[in-house]
Amino acid sequence: MKIAIAGASGTIGKRVLSSAQAAGYQTVELSRAGGVDLTSAGGVAGRLEGVDALIDVTSTGSLSAKVAVAFFESVTDNLLAAERLAGVPHHVALSIIGAANADSGYYAGKGAQERKVMTSGDQWSLLRTTQFHEFAEQTVNRGAVAGIQFVPTMRSQPIAAAEVAAELVRIATDGPIGLAPDLAGPLEENMPDMVRRYLRARGRKTAVLSVPLPGAMGAAMRNGGLLPTPGTRLGVQTFQQWLDTGGEASGSPR
Repeated sequence: MKIAIAGASGTIGKRVLSSAQAAGYQTVELSRAGGVDLTSAGGVAGRLEGVDALIDVTSTGSLSAKVAVAFFESVTDNLLAAERLAGVPHHVALSIIGAANADSGYYAGKGAQERKVMTSGDQWSLLRTTQFHEFAEQTVNRGAVAGIQFVPTMRSQPIAAAEVAAELVRIATDGPIGLAPDLAGPLEENMPDMVRRYLRARGRKTAVLSVPLPGAMGAAMRNGGLLPTPGTRLGVQTFQQWLDTGGEASGSPR
């Protein structure tokens, strides 16, 4: 089987690539780092010859709704068009639990992506998950201001990116299913506390300040709008276990 990964150089993309290769599948990497601009209509279809499924884990660092919507709509349109030209029979997309309901900031982009995929008329699968354990690391990597690490006030139920990657590869190989059952981490956490624990684990004493973000996106972060509903499938690894293993995943979703 041959799987293309859009966004293969990102946090989740690297893990999808590793998971697919470990399972013995051929892979095609589609990313700006690999010379492919997915926001441009040209140059993608030619790389999809013989591909059986494409997994889209692209992302943008912008929190602007306008930028996020433009990014996800253009990338999704371009990928779907290229897949039709190349005869790729399965499009797999990754989204965030609650994002479409928040419909603000970055989440507005994910909602737009979901709608594009669902109304495409193509054969597709879409998996919604909670934020990754790695979100705490990404927050720290954005840098502190005047020695203070500002962190959005947020309730989260984080999951290991490696577990999500394995699930995406499984879905890609099983064939189109439409909406896949949601997948979340095993325990609810507080994002500022996660960042504090991450910093301590790295031997850093940076002060952490919780900041409520404005708008519907900030409200969803604070009020649990991004948390899974009862009965949602759960991953195995807790955030603390992820820290203890130095950011490596263990186990598989249940």
